[in-house]
Amino acid sequence: MDANDAKKNEAAAVVIGSLETPTLTKAELAELLFDKLGLNKRESKDMVEAFFDMLHDSLVKGQDVKLSGFGNFNIRRKAPRPGRNPRTGESIPIKARNVVTFHASHKLKGVVQGDAPAGEDFE
Repeated sequence: MDANDAKKNEAAAVVIGSLETPTLTKAELAELLFDKLGLNKRESKDMVEAFFDMLHDSLVKGQDVKLSGFGNFNIRRKAPRPGRNPRTGESIPIKARNVVTFHASHKLKGVVQGDAPAGEDFE
């Protein structure tokens, strides 16, 4: 492991903290709120659910969501296009649809790549 790998692992440890799994679940977020902020477990769970409900509702309405220092969730309209079945080669039209895209902020990108130290915003 070279110095860059060690720096990246150290930054990941700071960002992730005591999480043991590579996937961060709603239950783990609620547990972190309980541990770090002293909210009771019901309040923590409700806060996490409310956050994701607000995010979901805004995106369903077609509104973009900006989380300062983290990134932006945007709704993008994809035009109809021709596709094909990979097994048969048969041409299949793909309908127009909306998709959600995420663009990480420069701050988050810097921390993930180890170029910037993780600040208190990421704990």
